[in-house]
Amino acid sequence: MTTPRERQEERESRLLRPWAAKSGESRGRVRPEQPDPVRTAFQRDRDRIIHAKAFRRLKDKTQVFIAAEGDHYRTRLTHTLEVAQIARTLARALELNEDLTEAIALAHDIGHTPFGHAGERVLDELVPGGFRHYEQSLRVVDVLERPGGLNLTHEVRDGIAQHTAAGSPRTLEARLVHLADRIAYVNHDIDDAIRAQILAQEDLPPEPLRVLGEGHAQRIGRLVEAVLAASQDRPEVAMREAEAGALEELRQFLFRHVYIGSPPKVEEKKAEGLLRALYLHFRDHPELLPEGSAPGDAGVRDYCAGMTDHFAISVYARHFLPRPWRAEEN
Repeated sequence: MTTPRERQEERESRLLRPWAAKSGESRGRVRPEQPDPVRTAFQRDRDRIIHAKAFRRLKDKTQVFIAAEGDHYRTRLTHTLEVAQIARTLARALELNEDLTEAIALAHDIGHTPFGHAGERVLDELVPGGFRHYEQSLRVVDVLERPGGLNLTHEVRDGIAQHTAAGSPRTLEARLVHLADRIAYVNHDIDDAIRAQILAQEDLPPEPLRVLGEGHAQRIGRLVEAVLAASQDRPEVAMREAEAGALEELRQFLFRHVYIGSPPKVEEKKAEGLLRALYLHFRDHPELLPEGSAPGDAGVRDYCAGMTDHFAISVYARHFLPRPWRAEEN
């Protein structure tokens, strides 16, 4: 009798495109494991990522706006979920492997620092050899989660390590995640910037809106359609030229008006100073690091990068802010 996993693998071979990644043809794991009787290899990876402590911490890590007052601003976790939703929609429509796409999307930022890209800049300055969040994401799943890491498949690990614009991933599913990441953050950062009153709708450049649409959902829908139009029935992932140009124009607009120099971004300087102080403090006092930390700068990097925003603030207060002195009562 065949197992549920074997039946799913057979359906993948029969229904997915020839150029899609098939879980039954995975390159495997660093440490070989017995196959699960119910879940495919990529479904198993997705579940391990969702249950990881580092994944849960994303809920309290900045996406763009540090310490934003309001329940509706994106965090690193909600960004991740939006990327996964867009990527899964694309994978399903293109008849690629949806489970692999989802696993890569859920883990693509799992090693990101507190305080968004401000935190990444500080660690890149201080860590010997620099710091890149996608490399730290791979370290999280390979080493830091559980004893010995999550032991994910090579395809998921490749997608995590190569999800940036400079990457060269092996699978089309990983390339979908890269596009979904950009579609998600450009659109939700516009949404959050308008909510924060940094931008008004009428401030947005008119030509990209003419191509993509005025509203958040309309723009995402048009961009998804543009990827499907350029990628359907082809062993590649691309975006139609007009929509790709409009997306890039909006991204550059955000860099000029939101990511650099906007009033809430002033808080980034404070966050940078806080994380820099923590890094240097723990580098000088490695005995204060959690038990089992890696030696030297690697342990300091892992500890600081793994912090949530609120935890970093509380640790800073514990080590650098004075506390009221109370005489012991006799």
